[in-house]
Amino acid sequence: MKHFDDAALRLTVNVRLTTTLLAALGAIMAIPQSASAQTAFTLPAPPFELPMLPSPSGNWTVMVGIGGEYMPDFVGSKNGRFMPIPIFSIRRAGSIDQFRGPRDSASIALLDVGNFRAGPAFKYVASRKADKYAELTGLGDVKAAYELGGFVEYYPVDWLRLRSELRQGVGGHTGTVADISADVIVPLIQRLTVSAGPRFTWKSTKATAPYFGVDAAQALASGLPTFNAKGGAHSVGFGSQVSYRINPQWEVHAYVEYEKLLGDAADSPLVKLRGSSNQTTVGLGASYSFDFRIR
Repeated sequence: MKHFDDAALRLTVNVRLTTTLLAALGAIMAIPQSASAQTAFTLPAPPFELPMLPSPSGNWTVMVGIGGEYMPDFVGSKNGRFMPIPIFSIRRAGSIDQFRGPRDSASIALLDVGNFRAGPAFKYVASRKADKYAELTGLGDVKAAYELGGFVEYYPVDWLRLRSELRQGVGGHTGTVADISADVIVPLIQRLTVSAGPRFTWKSTKATAPYFGVDAAQALASGLPTFNAKGGAHSVGFGSQVSYRINPQWEVHAYVEYEKLLGDAADSPLVKLRGSSNQTTVGLGASYSFDFRIR
């Protein structure tokens, strides 16, 4: 009976999240199409400029949107849930039309020269509540983490994007995370693009232990054996995306990302005994682009 109640509760939550996502998409789509035909607003010039970086003055393009993902309940889980996902990026207006991969963190391309971009990146990692999933009983909560860092990306040719991110965690974990990806980008017909490529993630011990380690107290409360999780190669994977540009402002996309956990993440008793090292995420999203100017 409890299992039935839990399933009903999860279904209700998923329905509410889906309704919220659709309402948000409707609100975004209500923005007039003429908004991106001219500069939306102008900001004052910054009081100072950073050395070694181009001046921020000029026109910029902002991409904002929302998507929904069916993803593992938590990293290492064998069950899934639906979650709304925000989309955000900024680049120089008039630069090469920006490709965005589903694994990309929110970012600002402060340096945008030819086929090379670089700038700050940010990723939010949701908290993990032990009382929400039976598999986590006795393991305690992990607070939400905020990963701050930067990214670089390079197009050696027009159809290949290479991207790397390095982020430092604050909050739920205080470790270092590095993501590396490559995407082959193939236009099938006008406005319709398919992309795919490999992924690799490395995490330090401080970014791994809170999610995959089991100390003595947790072992006693959860029934799992103790496990001292260390950092290292965290996962390899492969992702594919289909995107359609409705007009210069609007784009919709769908994607699938597969991730195979490695090292101590895969060897953790939480994953081996109660979860899975195979992690798959399926998502849909829509984004809207507009320009603003800095004096």
